[in-house]
Amino acid sequence: MRDFMTFDELQLTDSLLKAVKAEGYTTPTPIQVKAIPHALLGKDVLGVAQTGTGKTAAFALPILQRLSAKAPAGGARPVRCLVLTPTRELASQVSDSFGTYGKHLPLRHAVVFGGVGQNPQVQALRHGVDILVATPGRLLDLIDQGHVTLRALEVFVLDEADRMLDMGFIHDVRRIIKVLPQVRQTLFFSATLPPDIMDLARNILKDPVRVEVSPASSTAETVSQQVYFVEREEKRALLTHLLQDAKAIPRALVFTRTKHGANRVAKQLTAAGVRADAIHGNKSQNARERALDEFRAGTLRVLVATDIAARGIDIDGLSHVFNYDLPNVPEQYVHRIGRTGRAGASGQAVSFCDSEERAYLRDIERTIRRSVPVVADAAFRSQLPPPLPGDVEDSRPPMNRGGRGPSRGNGGGGGGGQRRGGGQRRGGGGGGQGRPSGGQPRQASGGAQAARGGGQGRPQQARPAVAAPAASGPSSPPSRRTMSKWG
Repeated sequence: MRDFMTFDELQLTDSLLKAVKAEGYTTPTPIQVKAIPHALLGKDVLGVAQTGTGKTAAFALPILQRLSAKAPAGGARPVRCLVLTPTRELASQVSDSFGTYGKHLPLRHAVVFGGVGQNPQVQALRHGVDILVATPGRLLDLIDQGHVTLRALEVFVLDEADRMLDMGFIHDVRRIIKVLPQVRQTLFFSATLPPDIMDLARNILKDPVRVEVSPASSTAETVSQQVYFVEREEKRALLTHLLQDAKAIPRALVFTRTKHGANRVAKQLTAAGVRADAIHGNKSQNARERALDEFRAGTLRVLVATDIAARGIDIDGLSHVFNYDLPNVPEQYVHRIGRTGRAGASGQAVSFCDSEERAYLRDIERTIRRSVPVVADAAFRSQLPPPLPGDVEDSRPPMNRGGRGPSRGNGGGGGGGQRRGGGQRRGGGGGGQGRPSGGQPRQASGGAQAARGGGQGRPQQARPAVAAPAASGPSSPPSRRTMSKWG
């Protein structure tokens, strides 16, 4: 299969080509080139691709084409395709994509997720839908209430499977799979393939074709990376200082570790004259959508988000991503900075690293196989000496990986987790991602995996900055072995 071709060469119908071209797309991305032909033939697909690679169109386009070839003439319209996503934002984005690509086709689609009233969603289902996009919790609620039946399902898509695991949805996913017809096409997409996800893939896929692009350990060349060594109590002051230059940083997405940390950072920026808002699981759906709409429109300059809330956010022209708190899961760093530098545009990823996060930075650099350039002389810089350059291939075992080294939680404590009642299973309070010893990342809940908050402390007076990046450049990545279908 050639890696470069046009949409016209993918054997899509004229209706789909018309919709794609109306969006200004002429050249499919590598994951689309590799996945669409197999999906059009009805084969199961195991797709390994991170966010921002165009994987939504990789499954939406062939699904629309196959379903429209035998669209029902009228009467009852059972659900023929189910797309399962981990977050409300991603569900909305996927649903919008089906609407955009299928606007010239006689197919109906709907989206269901928690955090909002279910009555409008139930009414849409009663009118009949061909394609249903859903989050696990709300879908199970509607199935239990008899509003959704999946007996006529033809295609099942599991999107962001690794995030399902991170958020604690894997058991809900297995429950949903049990009610699906045995004879169906399954399209399985994940940015990473930890053991639990591989086990799930083996159980639900039949003779799949594996397609893989942009592994989670790679970062886009269009994204410029740099790191500031700054102590935790001065992070907010440094961020405020950098964001004062609206011309240099027109729009920024800031990642914090906790929900409460996101609120504090947004409040601090707003008080300093930088229009900002926070988005996380404790916000209502209406508040989250309003913040996203304002951010997309440019009326909101800075959006502060947790990893889970930001999953699936696709913002055109996003110039900067800030890692206010470094993630303790290295692959999450790749997902974060992948929000900028999309579609060939350039972007910048700026990370703040305090003394307790240096082990995280070491893990990140080993994973991406390059050193992140350091801003050596800047305001609020840490008085501790930075690590020596060229430590990417450190022989010591990485921290927080499979129980080797100390385990740190990635989220504050709080009330107990809540499976549904809004359709999403969430840890209480400020819970975020945690990596327990010897296992895969899990959602912290019930006060477990407590960690430090997102940059508390009283900001100090800004000192003049001389931003002069000075660090070793990217090292050549080692050659990769050819992967089998199942790794």
